[in-house]
Amino acid sequence: QLQLVESGGGLVQPGGSLRLSCAASGFRLDNYAIGWFRQAPGKERERVSCMRSSDGSTYYADSVKGRFTISVDIAKNTVYLQMDALKPEDTANYYCAADQNSITTIQAMCIFMAFRSWGQGTQVTVSS
Repeated sequence: QLQLVESGGGLVQPGGSLRLSCAASGFRLDNYAIGWFRQAPGKERERVSCMRSSDGSTYYADSVKGRFTISVDIAKNTVYLQMDALKPEDTANYYCAADQNSITTIQAMCIFMAFRSWGQGTQVTVSS
């Protein structure tokens, strides 16, 4: 059974850093598109960053470009989101997602959140 489990969330001060992890089980990430999304209270879910592990292509939302980095460790079957220079507006529940789609561009998949498997989320709170 395909499963994604996020971890690494918590409370951090503005300007601080966190690294989120998403452990995959029941499938291998080698040929999957993977992504991070977030949802703040009262707001719609939004894209953060996506990556296709087979060719390393990435996409970042403008709001996180230059501050967040997505990566994958195939040996550990885990996806990471390194978040630096965090802002209060980054506060949200963060979700990872995966999909075996190998045709659609990673940008389109991220923009349209075209992922069929989702984790349960991990809360990130940026506050002083």
